Amino acid sequence: MAGTTTKPSTKAAGKASSLSAKPPKKVAPDAGATVQRDEIVNMIGPKIAALRKAQGLSLQQLATSSDVSAAAIHKIERSGMVPTVTTLLKIAGALGVPVGYFVAEEGPHPESVHFTKTNTGRAVFTPHEGLALTGISGSYRQFQAAAAVATMSPGADSGAKLLKHPGEELVFVLSGRVHFTVGQQEFSMGPGDSLHFNGDVPHNWRNTSKKPADLLWVALRNG
Repeated sequence: MAGTTTKPSTKAAGKASSLSAKPPKKVAPDAGATVQRDEIVNMIGPKIAALRKAQGLSLQQLATSSDVSAAAIHKIERSGMVPTVTTLLKIAGALGVPVGYFVAEEGPHPESVHFTKTNTGRAVFTPHEGLALTGISGSYRQFQAAAAVATMSPGADSGAKLLKHPGEELVFVLSGRVHFTVGQQEFSMGPGDSLHFNGDVPHNWRNTSKKPADLLWVALRNG
């Protein structure tokens, strides 16, 4: 009949609606991304351990400067615990590196040459008061040696406790006078003098003069 329309049945309308509202497909997790993330997380501990040892810091020294317990740092270094963001920020600050250093992916092409232009050396963290270090070497991730220009203030020393750590140290005095004790030996050093010793021999240093001393300080880590 003219002027009339036919309404679709309720059943048909329901069927059409259900066809147009299909649930979204579940997206499978990216297995590759998960593996990559796990590898980065698993490298945090070893990176902290390597950097701590390269800077000649004991677990207790790092704990004191970072306000993170030595037991927690030990667990993190052995990959027995994943640090919180706050904890990682504290440790990164104490070691003098950005937090991204610990979560950055390893580059496919390791740095084989590092150039430090005049006045562009980075400040290197040290727990010792009166000692300022300016790094002149490449990344600890790529090289076994780390070098810095050190300025030792008058009266500065390494503390009452003797230092002991893996690796070797080489010190060259540029100006001023410093005193080193390595094992049972005493060394009074002036400009042009150098001292090379194993870090596992108990040692300390001090500036007993009234003037600052400048040194070239090189540390070689083991492994």
